[in-house]
Amino acid sequence: MPALGALIAEPLFLLTDTAMVGHLGAEPLAGLGLASAVLHTIIGLMVFLAYATTPAVARRLGAGDERGAVEAGIDGLWLALGLGAVLALAGWWGTPWLIGAFGASEQVAAEASAYLSISMAGVPAMLIVFAATGLLRGLQDTRTPLWVAGLGFGANIVLNFVFIYVLGLGLAGSATGTVIAQWAMVLVYLVVVARHAARVGANPRPHRAGLLRGAASGGWLFLRTASLRAALLLATWSATALGPDELAAYQVAITLYFTLGFALDALAIAAQALIGRGLGAGDVDAVRAVLRRCLQWGLASGAVLGAAIVASAWVLPGLFTSSAEVAALLPPSLVALGLSAPLAGVVFVLDGVLIGAGDARYLAWTGLVNLAAYVPLALVVVWWSGALEASVALALVTAAFAIGYLAARAVTLALRARGARWMVTGTV
Repeated sequence: MPALGALIAEPLFLLTDTAMVGHLGAEPLAGLGLASAVLHTIIGLMVFLAYATTPAVARRLGAGDERGAVEAGIDGLWLALGLGAVLALAGWWGTPWLIGAFGASEQVAAEASAYLSISMAGVPAMLIVFAATGLLRGLQDTRTPLWVAGLGFGANIVLNFVFIYVLGLGLAGSATGTVIAQWAMVLVYLVVVARHAARVGANPRPHRAGLLRGAASGGWLFLRTASLRAALLLATWSATALGPDELAAYQVAITLYFTLGFALDALAIAAQALIGRGLGAGDVDAVRAVLRRCLQWGLASGAVLGAAIVASAWVLPGLFTSSAEVAALLPPSLVALGLSAPLAGVVFVLDGVLIGAGDARYLAWTGLVNLAAYVPLALVVVWWSGALEASVALALVTAAFAIGYLAARAVTLALRARGARWMVTGTV
């Protein structure tokens, strides 16, 4: 439950931010959609900083080495700082090219570029937050990330309101408020980690072996996440090809998808931490029990959340945009999202189980298989879209990703989870 609270804090902020920007007009909302796609891709590719840190810390904790567990997490923080600085500079320099690659209109591209260039200053902060969160999850502490995320994103909402409306900075103001809140969260996490290090006598300096081990494990998770992000970018490109109103509507739909995904991912986070600790302690029976119970919760939670989205599909659009044209496009896409939710619950749990076991190489290779299955589906939908009503075309773009792509992931993940090759015990 604390993991759920921490995870949904971010998408709830994104929903509020989308609603704030949406009332500025269709072009700022479309610009937010493009910039968010790029920014989430960059940050999302680095999520391995949390996903690699959690099982590494949890395995050592399960084996009784608490000092080694904290030091493994600290190595993740140093790796996050270095990667974040490089990505922020490269992303700021390449913003015009990154936005231009989508082929959007001049006004939409200008809005997106302004948002993205400012947001790059927050990239190192978000990567440090990832690593710190992974450390605490590995220590079986999901409550502290809940408090930090809740307070951080709550402050973010207030800051964005001030910068967007009070100061009149529009979309650029939204990015500025976000960056300030992100660095404030980093300061809080550093205090928490320093206290853990002092408690167990951990060395706060980076360890070469730990950095290399984290980079090696993270490399496979990077490839796994790259295939996911490639699929998301392809979906965004598909929506862009439909037109500005469709892209703006897609931004609302995909934000709701992320909210749904983060809520269901709470079970995956629990599975990562518990399975990492169980394998570190050599308790295979406990690992099987976690897998079974999380799958049950994932399917049931997905069904409940999906039903809620379908039931509110004709109400939600008005909360996120004042454009009647954009709102009218959304209901069929939201129904598609709702129908995909039970499948998403199973997929996210299985993904978390294998990440917690450190089975990153399998996830990386099968991620390419899943992407190969999705690409032709997305291209066919775009090819058909010209002959379809706009809302139907957008719904098919949404369904191709939320149902078609997830179905491919479900197959490859279930085939692995049925066996026992992923259940490797020990501290590494």
